[in-house]
Amino acid sequence: MPADSPLRTLIVDDEPLAIERLVMLCAKVPGLSLVGTASDGAIALRLSAALSPDLILLDIAMPAVDGMDVAKALQEAGDAPAIVFCTAFDGFAVAAFDVAAVDYLLKPVTPERLERAIARARERMRRAEAEAPARSSWIEEFWVPHRSEMVRIAADDVERIEAMRDYMSLHLGTRSFLLHETLANLERRLDPARFIRVHRSAIVRRDCIARLRHDGLGAWFVLLADGSELRVGRSYLAAVKALAGR
Repeated sequence: MPADSPLRTLIVDDEPLAIERLVMLCAKVPGLSLVGTASDGAIALRLSAALSPDLILLDIAMPAVDGMDVAKALQEAGDAPAIVFCTAFDGFAVAAFDVAAVDYLLKPVTPERLERAIARARERMRRAEAEAPARSSWIEEFWVPHRSEMVRIAADDVERIEAMRDYMSLHLGTRSFLLHETLANLERRLDPARFIRVHRSAIVRRDCIARLRHDGLGAWFVLLADGSELRVGRSYLAAVKALAGR
């Protein structure tokens, strides 16, 4: 993750007022992007799989699946987000650092203490990135919610992505899945050798483009192998025409 990228943050707490307070505090911290909130541990795990946050502000004392269970599950799954515990209890601090928590904040969380925790999270991520072996930075798969399941979708199986208000629709043949993420963020994570943005609301897998056409009035369109057609935005026309060597 680039050093100046916003930390994509998920808040987890079973108390609505606690979530509200953290949302307000996060809104005042530079470099944070709130991607969601969860009211229990089970929802937190599903959202973490779907949204891939960089940071989770996590309560501990929650019914059924508590914060420690969430942290352990994420750690076991690998490539876990940074965890900052936000709790009213001070008796879990040792256990918190056993699950590699970045910090442990006692409620009520103060703005200054939250900013220090976030700076610590950034520093840990920076070190981990510097020490990690070189690998492709392009996303290879998505985990998307579908009915009562989380479905794994290989990035190379996605034919096109279209914006639908606050969601992105991933199209695979006759099927589509909704993902809560911005198109700009998806564009940064997708391999540009495989995908091309053709419009402010659409990204297409390059090998799915069968033809280009224009209407004689200046508008261009990409025609896909499945028969669908997308208009090319003016800002993206040069890159699209380059596909045909024009």
